[in-house]
Order: sequence, then structure tokens, then C-alpha cells
Amino acid sequence: MDYELMMNGNVKIGEKAQDFEAISTYGNIKLSDYKGKWLVFFSHPGDFTPVCTTEMIAFAKAYPYFKNLNTELLGLSIDSNPSHLAWMYDIYCRTGIILPFPIIADRSGEIARKYGMIASNISNTETVRNVYIIDEKGIIRVILIYPLNVGRWIPEILRTVEALQIADCENASTPANWRPGELAIMPAPRTFPQLQEREIENEKEKNSLSWYLSFIKPQKECIVENK
Repeated sequence: MDYELMMNGNVKIGEKAQDFEAISTYGNIKLSDYKGKWLVFFSHPGDFTPVCTTEMIAFAKAYPYFKNLNTELLGLSIDSNPSHLAWMYDIYCRTGIILPFPIIADRSGEIARKYGMIASNISNTETVRNVYIIDEKGIIRVILIYPLNVGRWIPEILRTVEALQIADCENASTPANWRPGELAIMPAPRTFPQLQEREIENEKEKNSLSWYLSFIKPQKECIVENK
């Protein structure tokens, strides 16, 4: 693979996440180990840094909520595994919080470059704050990228995972500012007969703004699967 391509990343939404094997704070792992579960795979610039420390604490506190969505967390930086362990222990000693998810030690930067986690115009030695939401089939569904100096909003990552799961379950979409428990958007009609049928349904249910914008309450089964 071309080196510059590796530096810029070759990962796109809708593609199969590339497998890898790596050393982590919870032993050797493969990305394929997470098959059947959703995964939030994220990078951080470095251990013992202020913003990253707050993020790790926030991810740890939110971990039970991710678990309720059949979702695991997996961190990565190009620091060593001993550094990761020392940082985890320092966080534990100061806060009592144990990081319940692995952090990958990507010393060579091979995984970081493969996933576009190193922005060469910013730094060749630090990973920026990338987030990849990968579904239970190993498909990349969302890519988020934050700069070095802006911490991630963990509730938004949680919200996005749940929105994806609700949308998949209902074959629907979620509107702007959607929050868990709110209505989803039904697929728009593709033919005129479907449009007429939708108008009849909308008149009866009173759940639309127009024939092309109709809402649906997620079925209990979808919510139960997520919770």
C-alpha cells in the first residue's frame, strides 16, 4: 500500500473494518474478536495528557450504557503498553475508576495509519481523536474526527450508536436533534401509489408534516434489543 495513502487513511463509511491483531492492556486482541457486537474504536494523542485523561474517565463512566447497547469500547494510541498500564493505574489511584476496556499499544503506528488516525499535517507522532463506530457485522457506520485540543462529547457517541440501532431495526432514519425515546422518520414513498397510501395513513395517524416526512414510534422490540 502507498505510504501516503496509509498516512491519510483509507477507511470509509460502509466498508468492512480492516482486521488487526495487537497488544492491549487486557492482553492480545483482534478486531474480529468483537464480531457480533457493536464497537466504538477510538484513538487518543497520548497517555498522561490532560484532555485524554478526562476522556478516559468519561468513557469508563459511560461504559455500562454502552454495554446496554451491546457495544464495546476499544482505545488506541502509539504509546507503549507499560505506559498505558501506568496511566490506567494512576487514574485508578487518583479517582478509584478502573478503565474497563482495552487500550491498544500501537508503537509502530501501523494500525493508526491504516485507520487514518495520524494527521500528518498536524503531527507524525500523535494520533488525533478519531472515533469509528463499527456495527455487529464489522461494517464502519460512523467516523468522527476531533482535533488534539477538543475533548469528545461521550453522550453524543452513545446517542449515535442508539440512533443507528433504532434506524436499523425500524428501517428508518432519525431526525435532527434526535434523542433516545423520540420518534424516528419513516422512509419516504418511492411511487405515487405509495404516496397516496401514505397520505391516507397520515390522515388517520396524525404523525406527519407531509407525505415525505412521516414519523414512527420505535417498536418495543427494538428498544428491548437495545436495552
